[in-house]
Amino acid sequence: MDVSITGRRLTVSDTTREQVSDRLNSTISRLRERVIRTEVEFTAADSKGDPDGDVRCEITLRGRGPVIRATGHGPEKMLAFDRAEDKLKAQLRRAADRRKEHRGTRGAWEPTEPDLAGSAQAPGAEPQAGEVPTHRVAGLEVTGDGPLVVREKRFNTAPLTLAQALDAMELVGHDFFLYVDAETKEPSVVYRRKAYDYGVIHLAVEEEA
Repeated sequence: MDVSITGRRLTVSDTTREQVSDRLNSTISRLRERVIRTEVEFTAADSKGDPDGDVRCEITLRGRGPVIRATGHGPEKMLAFDRAEDKLKAQLRRAADRRKEHRGTRGAWEPTEPDLAGSAQAPGAEPQAGEVPTHRVAGLEVTGDGPLVVREKRFNTAPLTLAQALDAMELVGHDFFLYVDAETKEPSVVYRRKAYDYGVIHLAVEEEA
């Protein structure tokens, strides 16, 4: 398994790299056949605010199946890693428990890697002197710098069953997950309610009269 350990605005020592690699090899030993690459990124906070969140650690598992991601914050690197690892274990445990309760409902998973697109801005001529620039963001026309601020993201994905969407939500550690239903082709959202209860919303797209 390929393990990548990087630091942003900080230095990661060889000792820390060795400790993180050893811990990860133990934590995800059961997923060795599915995980192709593990990425660990340590990021130092921009400014001194909350001393408990000076360092952010993000663990990402990539391979055959949905992307698995967990984050943790702490005053130093290994404490941040400890918290991220604890979240990762909890996410894996919840996903395993859910599969045990709904055994036989999962379909074949076709791995896809999200492709994040930046904010979309329509091309156009440079504004003349004194002219307030106008551009389109996420289908809305924005004049100048605001006050409207919109961030647009676009992901590539394949239609999923409800069970696959629930797995993906658990493994990325979110409370909701947006997907396209494999059977109905409807835009849908699954979300966590209480304990192991989930809800699902389907959007029936109708043509305008």
